[in-house]
Amino acid sequence: MVINISEIISTTGKAETYSVNIDMDTLNMNGTAYPFVKKAPVALTIANTGNREITIDGRIDAVINIPCDRCLEDVPVDFNLDIHKEIDFKSTDEERIQALDETSYLDHSQLDVDLLVYNEIFVHFPMKTLCRKDCKGLCIKCGQNLNKGECGCDRVSLDPRMSAIRDIFNNFKEV
Repeated sequence: MVINISEIISTTGKAETYSVNIDMDTLNMNGTAYPFVKKAPVALTIANTGNREITIDGRIDAVINIPCDRCLEDVPVDFNLDIHKEIDFKSTDEERIQALDETSYLDHSQLDVDLLVYNEIFVHFPMKTLCRKDCKGLCIKCGQNLNKGECGCDRVSLDPRMSAIRDIFNNFKEV
């Protein structure tokens, strides 16, 4: 959803509170779609602090299914994030680029809430997701989820760099 904040930008001391629904059904990152399991409306307070500066404060409460990195089972991950942004409308585009200001969710006087939510979740996205700490993963031979039971495959993998030493031991076994 897009919010027009031109009146807030132009009126010193003005503040507005919004409750905005997240329009996205999935979070698309790197060609993978992660579905939302739960998404509460985003509570936003946008205030003009004077001198063409605004603050955006809010709260994101969402749950997204992310596959376990070992067994690929869906894991519901909570994103309970507080937002605090300070935006200076006096700076030029060149100054924002030089300051590495990443306000892609803001287009002049239009605030794209979905893009703001996407950016916040992207920054807090876990590097590794596990269904449990002792997840056994998948069998490298047949693909069986080892958390649900053993498959019976021989999963012994020998290091090929050690084959010469293994041959020596095999040739000189004492009977």
